[in-house]
Amino acid sequence: MPEGELTFDHIHLIAADPEATAKWYVDVLGAEIKASYQTRNAPQINVSLGGMTLLVRGQRTGEVPTEPSPMREYADYSSHNEWGTDHFGYTYHGDLRTYCDELRSRGAQFSVEPWEFTPNNWLCYVAAPDGVSIEIVEGKS
Repeated sequence: MPEGELTFDHIHLIAADPEATAKWYVDVLGAEIKASYQTRNAPQINVSLGGMTLLVRGQRTGEVPTEPSPMREYADYSSHNEWGTDHFGYTYHGDLRTYCDELRSRGAQFSVEPWEFTPNNWLCYVAAPDGVSIEIVEGKS
């Protein structure tokens, strides 16, 4: 790697119940827990999903995180924008609508149901714990 090159490291999530949040990623999306430990007086769980590391940590002593915005239904994608971190995304290489049925059977809820945002291109948004939004786009071969 060239000196000074920037590479992706992790997404950091603050969870009211980090164990339950990590379990949701495992049970619903098939993630893998890589480590669980305490750091700065809070539990932290490293979760691997789709080549990305999610650091799921609990509340630190004296910290008062603000409440996430509640899950909302969107009439269409154009109304789904927020300041700050809006979502993170994955590509699913297969039939997205079939995969969404599988996710639904595992307990997933959708803030945006699968829809064809351009001809033959499908996407959806999964409502994850703690107000996190995950976009899943159908990959094309």
